[in-house]
Amino acid sequence: MRNLAARFGAGAASVDTVLDRDVAQPGGPVSGRVVVVGGSVAQDVEEVVVALQARVEVESGDSEWREDVVFGSARVGAGFTTVPGQRTELPFALALPWQTPITAISGWHLRGVHVGVATRLVIAGAVDPGDLDGLTVAPLPVQQAVVDALGSLGWRFKHADVEKGRVRGSDLPFYQELEFAPPAHVRRVDELEVTFLADAQGVDVVLEADRRGGLLTEGRDVVSRLRLSHADTDRARVAAALDRAVHELGARRGWGW
Repeated sequence: MRNLAARFGAGAASVDTVLDRDVAQPGGPVSGRVVVVGGSVAQDVEEVVVALQARVEVESGDSEWREDVVFGSARVGAGFTTVPGQRTELPFALALPWQTPITAISGWHLRGVHVGVATRLVIAGAVDPGDLDGLTVAPLPVQQAVVDALGSLGWRFKHADVEKGRVRGSDLPFYQELEFAPPAHVRRVDELEVTFLADAQGVDVVLEADRRGGLLTEGRDVVSRLRLSHADTDRARVAAALDRAVHELGARRGWGW
C-alpha cells in the first residue's frame, strides 16, 4: 500500500531546488543544488532535470493566453534509488541565454514577467513532485543605460510583456517588449516598444513605434534598430543615439512630432 500511495504523491520522495543566488543577468550563470529527500518507501529515480522557464503570452485569432516555455535545461542526476529519509544533493550550473527576459529594473519587479528554474524528478509510474523557483533577471549595464536614457528623454515606462514568436535576430521562441509612453511634445506616437536582442558582443535595441489615430495602414508599427556594445553605458551618449533613432522612425513615415 505504501508503494501505491507513493505513486500518487503520498509518502513519495520530495525535491527542493536551492539557488546559490536568486538574481542573475542575461549571459550569466545560474547555479545551485537539487535536494532530493527519500519518502516512506524506496523509489527508482529515472532522472532529475532542471530547466529555465519563462511565462509567455500567446495569441491565436481572437484568443490570448499564457503558457510556460522551457528555454534551456540540464540533466543533473539519473539512475539512482531513493532511501527513506535519506538526503541526496545534486549540484548544477546553467548559463542564462543572452536574450533571457529581464524581470526587474532598478530593483522593481516587472509585473507579468516571470522567469524561473523548474525541477523535474522523474520516477516511473509516479506523480512528478517537481519544484519551481522564481529567478530575478536584472538588466545588463547597457540595457539599464537604455532604460535610463529613455527616461531622460521623457519616455515613461508603462508595461513589459513576453510574447511567443520571433523577431529578426532572436535566438529564443519568444521575445520581450518594454513599452514606453511618449513625452508631452511627441503627439503623434502612441507608444514606443523596445526589444533587447543581446549577445556576447553587445545588444541590438529594436525600436517599434505606433502612430496615434489614423487609418490602420497609416498607424501600423515602424521598426528601427540601434546596435550598442556592452561598453556603451554612458547615459548621455546612449540618449543621443536613441533620440536620433526615434526621430528616424518618424522621418521614414513622414510623421514628424
